[in-house]
Amino acid sequence: MRILGIDPGLRFTGWGIIDYVGATPKHIANGTIKTNSKIAMAARLAEIMRQMQDLIKTWSPATVAIEETFMNNNAGTALKLGQARGVAMTVPAMVGLNVYEYAPNLIKKSVVGAGHANKDQIQMMLKVLMPNVEFDSEHAADALAIAMCHAHHMPALKQKNEMVEV
Repeated sequence: MRILGIDPGLRFTGWGIIDYVGATPKHIANGTIKTNSKIAMAARLAEIMRQMQDLIKTWSPATVAIEETFMNNNAGTALKLGQARGVAMTVPAMVGLNVYEYAPNLIKKSVVGAGHANKDQIQMMLKVLMPNVEFDSEHAADALAIAMCHAHHMPALKQKNEMVEV
C-alpha cells in the first residue's frame, strides 16, 4: 500500500511516500513544500494546495497520514499551523483518500520505540528501516515517520474496521 505522510506547516510542509507491503517499508520519495513568508496568507495556502494536488497526481497514494496539532502557547502560530494543516487534509479528502491523524508522541513511539525520541533518533531509525534513504529536510523525515506510523497501525485499524481499503 502506498502511504503519503504529511508533516504540516505554513512555512514548511514535509511530505514522504512509502510503499508498505507485509512488514517491509520501501522509500519512494520525500520533499518539502516551502512557502514565502512575504506573500499573503491566502497565496501561501494556495501554494500548499497546488503542490499537494501535484503530489497526489504524481505518486497516487492509497491513503494519507498527518500529524495531529500539538498545543502551542502562541495562539497566532497555532492558528497558522491549523490553516496549513486544514489545506493538507482537505486536498487528499477531495479526491477520496482517507486521512488518518497521529499524535506526535505516538509517531515517535511507533518508529523509535520511545514517545519522547528526538529528531536525530527518528532519522537514524528511518535509515535503519529504509537503508540509503536521504531526506530533503527534517520536515520530510518527519513526514516519512508519520507514514511509517500509519503503516504500523494499519493492521489494527483494519481489524477494528476503521480503515477503508481504496
